[in-house]
Amino acid sequence: MDLELHGKTALVCASSKGLGYGCALALAQEGVAVTMVARGREALEAAAETVRAATGVAVTAVSADIASAEGRARVLAACPSPDILVNNAGGPKPGDFRDWTREDWLAALDANMLAPIEMIKATVDGMMARGFGRIINITSSAVKEPIDILGLSNGARSGLTGFVAGLARKTAARNVTINNLLPGPFATGRLEATLRASASLNGCSYEEVVAQWQARNPAGRFGEPMEFGRTCAFLCSAHAGFINAQNLLLDGGAYPGTF
Repeated sequence: MDLELHGKTALVCASSKGLGYGCALALAQEGVAVTMVARGREALEAAAETVRAATGVAVTAVSADIASAEGRARVLAACPSPDILVNNAGGPKPGDFRDWTREDWLAALDANMLAPIEMIKATVDGMMARGFGRIINITSSAVKEPIDILGLSNGARSGLTGFVAGLARKTAARNVTINNLLPGPFATGRLEATLRASASLNGCSYEEVVAQWQARNPAGRFGEPMEFGRTCAFLCSAHAGFINAQNLLLDGGAYPGTF
C-alpha cells in the first residue's frame, strides 16, 4: 500500500533508539524527510546516519532536550513546519510513590505531558492552515492498565491523554488528526529497565521476570520496534484521516478488557 507520504516532513522526538527510532525509520521508508531528535548526540548521529543510508531521504539530527524550552526552540528552528509530529520521551523512573519528591513529579510532567503539549501548540496551527497534519503521541499501555511501579508515568501520560481528547475534536475538520499510541511490552531499553526494577523489588532474577512477562502475554513474546513504527506510519498516512482522538493499544492482546 502506498501511504501517500512521499515528500512530507516529520519531526520525531526521542528517536535515537527504541520506538522513536522505529517510527523515524518507518516514515523515512515512505519517503518522508525526517528530523530526528534526542538528547544523546552520539547515539542520535549514528541512528540518523543509519536511517539516511537505508532510505536515501533527507535526515536532520538535532540533539536537544525536548522537555526544556531551549531544547524545543532548537528543534523547531530546524523543523518549524512539520507535516507529522511524533511526540515521545523517555519514561520517568520506576519505583514506590513514597520515595518520589515534588521535583520528580514536575520532571515527569515536563517530559511526558507538558513538552508534548508545547510541541503540539507550536505546530498544529500550521498543519491546519496547510490542510494536512498527523500528530502521534507515544504514551503507554499503562494509560489503560496502570503499572504499579510506574506511577509517575501513569499520572503524567494520563494527563496528556485527557488534553488530547479535547483538542483532537477541533482539528479533524482541517485534516489534522491527533492520536495516541499505547505500547505494551516492546523489546527496548526502557522495558529492560522496568523488568530489572521489578526483579529487584520482587527479589528474583531478571531472566525470571522476562520469562514471566513473556509467558503471560497472549503473543508469547515482546513486540519489535519496527512493528510499532509501521503502525505509526499508517496512522500518519493519507488513508488514516478518519482515525482521530484514539488511544490505540499495541500489546499483543494483553489488556484483559473488551473495550
